[in-house]
Amino acid sequence: MTHTPRLGLPDPARMSEAQRAAHDAIASGPRGRVEGPLAVWLHSAELANNAQALGAFCRFGSSLPPRLSELAILVMGSYWRAGFEWYIHAPIAAKAGVPEAVIAAIKAGETPVFAEPDARAVHDFARELLTAHEVSDETYAFARRQLGDRALVDLVGILGYYGLISMTIKAFRVPVPDGETEPFA
Repeated sequence: MTHTPRLGLPDPARMSEAQRAAHDAIASGPRGRVEGPLAVWLHSAELANNAQALGAFCRFGSSLPPRLSELAILVMGSYWRAGFEWYIHAPIAAKAGVPEAVIAAIKAGETPVFAEPDARAVHDFARELLTAHEVSDETYAFARRQLGDRALVDLVGILGYYGLISMTIKAFRVPVPDGETEPFA
């Protein structure tokens, strides 16, 4: 079922100075463009500024290598069935080394088979936190052994940020780009 998007990029001719500054900060950063949920956030320039800075850290500066951070993003995107998030990050995850079979299993809501214990730790920690609203001592201990304290803190930050992304996508019906297929249709 398709839905009409609720909010998109504010009209550039009517952007406030703060909105224009937030837009330019996003566009000139590592993302290189303003689209999807970040375009929605420009309706609140302060949120856009703060959230995009956190997002830049979570995506480009965390202690987790891209293979693991993108895996966490996919777990969140699948949990929320956030099509735009999946559309953007599934190819990035594949390029970062997440196997196609793992990507397909996560998309289907299944538990993948992991060759690397650190990937299993990220997946299991994220899924358990999302579904049980807590992390068991066993899952925590395994993830801590595999990742370390800093990476666990960064992992929770990534999950929180991409939870905000997912909720924005779902609440404002952010579509995949024109001509592309909705991954969770």
